[in-house]
Amino acid sequence: MAQPSYTPLANPVAVIGPQFCAPYPVDLTIVRKLMTITDGNFAVTDVNGNIIFKVKGTFLSLRDRRVLLDAAGKPIVSLQQKILTAHRRWQVYRGDSSDSKDLLFSAKKSSLIQFKTELDVILANNKNEDACDFKIKGSWLERSCVIYAGNSSTIIAQMHKKHSVQSVVLGKDTFSVTVYPNIDYAFIVALVVILDEINEDREDND
Repeated sequence: MAQPSYTPLANPVAVIGPQFCAPYPVDLTIVRKLMTITDGNFAVTDVNGNIIFKVKGTFLSLRDRRVLLDAAGKPIVSLQQKILTAHRRWQVYRGDSSDSKDLLFSAKKSSLIQFKTELDVILANNKNEDACDFKIKGSWLERSCVIYAGNSSTIIAQMHKKHSVQSVVLGKDTFSVTVYPNIDYAFIVALVVILDEINEDREDND
């Protein structure tokens, strides 16, 4: 199988921060664990198995909220579901904030009725939302999704499922994400968490 060719974008895409942009492809492994209140439900590791990010949720609050933490437990962004919107919109804020001035981006389903996964991602400075800044397409069920820059064919990240006996036995869902060069990998992880949340909702509602 031929290695994909990476065409680095002219300008790094640093949605959360330039410290999360690498000049080479970044391969991350995401382990989605069965819910444990204390430990969070996601662990994100690099190719050497070092934890880079963790995701914790707050279940007791009125609205769904997740926080993306770095390995030291410092909040990087908080993800919050906007209540009472038809399209299941999630909003992502810097750090542990939920203040509109700290809004970085939001993500929502492209259409109400979907047979495949399709999300529009809109940066905070895109007030009119005439066009999305990023788009996610694929099949979440198969953990096979591609993230594009806007409505273009420029790929910025891809996810694929990892099968292992261990993951089945331990009740874990393990998949990997390849983030293309100069793309903010913390931003990509936040998108994966939103994908998971939106699709969990759908499974609950079916």
